[in-house]
Parts: sequence; structure tokens; C-alpha cells
Amino acid sequence: MAKNILEFEKPIIELENKIEEMRKYEDNLDIKEEITLLEDKVTKLKENIYDNLTRWQRVQLARHPERPFTLDYLYLMTNDFVELHGDRYYRDDNAIVGGFAMLEDQKVMIIGHQKGRDTKSNLFRNFGMPNPEGYRKALRLMKLAEKFNRPVITLLDTPGAYPGLEAEQNGQAEAIARNLFEMSRLQVPIVVVIIGEGASGGALGIGVGDRILMLENTWYSVISPESCSSILWRSWDYKEQAAESLRLTAKDLLEQKIIDRIVAEPLGGAHKNHIKIAETLKEILLEELKELTKIKPDKLVQNRLEKFGSMGVYVE
Repeated sequence: MAKNILEFEKPIIELENKIEEMRKYEDNLDIKEEITLLEDKVTKLKENIYDNLTRWQRVQLARHPERPFTLDYLYLMTNDFVELHGDRYYRDDNAIVGGFAMLEDQKVMIIGHQKGRDTKSNLFRNFGMPNPEGYRKALRLMKLAEKFNRPVITLLDTPGAYPGLEAEQNGQAEAIARNLFEMSRLQVPIVVVIIGEGASGGALGIGVGDRILMLENTWYSVISPESCSSILWRSWDYKEQAAESLRLTAKDLLEQKIIDRIVAEPLGGAHKNHIKIAETLKEILLEELKELTKIKPDKLVQNRLEKFGSMGVYVE
């Protein structure tokens, strides 16, 4: 069986393996009709499973190691990407990448969290968990985008800001808070996209924008299900219940008006077809930027402040 198969995907994989086995004898036996029937069965099974995923199962899909990361989207969606490094205070942070790029004819600044795909690259990227210098680098790039009047796109995919002692000593909380403040009044359009995990302040540190989008199988929350479980039940064994209570999926957050739009993924998740999800996201980003670039900077900032100021407000 292939690697990285989630428990709920096993019935699909078993049927697909059976079809592959039958194809070996397709030329010698008249089994084309049986193969077609099985293929139809697989399609229906996929639709049934992926349309009815639990919140915890969507968390698992958001963490799938084969999902496209920020650099994958950059190379699939954009041209002439020029990566920029360093925060000009301390050092470069490889958990956050960014730079100028062309999204068709639109010049943009794209910034995002970057994870690795194996042990070596994950250590290099610090598992997608930024230090303060990562957030300061992101802010430097945003200010550069503002200087040259370029829209900003941020791609969120992190299990959280790095919680190490050195990060705290170097001002982790201040760096994130500074970004929230500066992003709220940046004079250019900002489109935020959650492409994987959106955990706590680690994600929010580059997550203030005019439009907030979420891919279909991602999550965005103040805390991860495991951490929530460990706090409430003193054990990670209740992470599935925690995920249900947190209401952290794209559908949940659209209902709560935290996000503005859900980006549909290929059947089975974004990891099944990198090219297709990149094309879908690119088309949506161009739509959003076309509308946002028509708005004057002062009005853009006013709308952004009102947008975030209205979150969490309710009337009894």
C-alpha cells in the first residue's frame, strides 16, 4: 500500500489497487466492463467519503505531507519570482518565504509559511514554525510592496509560531503584534489564503487582509485540536472531540464570517493534483485582486479595520 494513506482513504485505495491488478489482464480477458463498473464505484465512494469528512479528518488532510506548500504554489502560479531574504535586524528565517512575482500581468508580493517534505528539509524550514525574524522579514516585504504599490498575497500553513526560549527572548509576541498592527493599515490590497494549517498567532502574524480565503480541506483556529485536548482533558486522546468543538474548518469559518470564500480542492484533496489546485487558486486570486485594486487606499484600510472590528460581535 502507498505511503501517507489516511485511515478513511483505505477503502478507496483497496479498490484502486484491485482495478490496477485487473488492468494487467485486460488484453487477455474480456473484463473492460467490470473495470468500468469498479471505476464508477470508486468515484462514488470518493464523493461519499470526501463530502462527509469529520472536522478531524479535514485536519488530517490539511497536514498531508504531499500537499502543495507555498513554494509549490509560487512556481506553479507565478512567473519571474524573486525570493527576498532576511529581516535586516538579525537573520533570515527559512520558515517564511517571500518575494516579488508576476501573477499573469499583475505584479504582486507573495509571502508564506514553508514546511519541508523530509527530515532534512523540515529541520531547515523549522517545520514551518517561524521565529520573530520570520515575521519581521514578512513585514519588511510588505512595506516594500507598499512602497512600490504592489498587492500582497499571504499563504498560511503553520502548526504555530516557534515556541522556543530563544524565540521568546527575541520578541516573538512583539513581532506578531507589530505585524497585526502594520497589516491593518497597509495601503495596498492584501489577500490571505489558508493553504494548510492555520494555527493561532503563528498564522495570524501574516493573516490580516482584505479578503480571507481557505482551501476546502484546511483548518484555522486559535489552538490545535491536540493542544486543546491536552488542556481540557489532560490528554491528546480527545483531539477528535476538540476538533468538533473548535469548529475550525472552512465551512465553519465561512458561516462565522471569519473568512470570505472557500477554494474548492480536487476530489481527494489538494495533494492529489497540485497543478489543478494551483490553477484554481490563481484564477480566484486574480478575481479578488481585480476588485481590490479598484478601491482607494484610504477606503481599503477603513474597510479592513471594519472587517476585523466586526468579528466576534453579536447581539442577544
